[in-house]
Amino acid sequence: QVQLVESGGGLVQPGGSLRLSCAASGFTLDDYVIGWFRQAPGKEREGVSCSLASLGSAYYADSVKGRFTISRDITGNTAYLQMNSLKPEDTAVYYCATARFRVGTNYLLPRAYTTWGQGTQVTVSS
Repeated sequence: QVQLVESGGGLVQPGGSLRLSCAASGFTLDDYVIGWFRQAPGKEREGVSCSLASLGSAYYADSVKGRFTISRDITGNTAYLQMNSLKPEDTAVYYCATARFRVGTNYLLPRAYTTWGQGTQVTVSS
């Protein structure tokens, strides 16, 4: 069964850090593009970061550049999103997703992805 399970969310003070995990089962994560998205109440789901292993590239939304880092652990079949210098506006449910690589696709858009996790809540508040 193909499945993604996120973990690592929680409550953190502004300026703090969290590391989100995305554990894959039923397929080899390294064969796919990995994306992280977030959705705040009343807002559309937005792309945060994506990792294109076939190109050795990673991309970030402007709002998180320099603060968030995407990575993947091949042996553990797990992807990560390290989030530093967190701000209240980072509060959202965070999702990981996977997709096959196709040239010309914008992987910071939700419609590019076929498999999604259930999400993990991140709350940044003092």
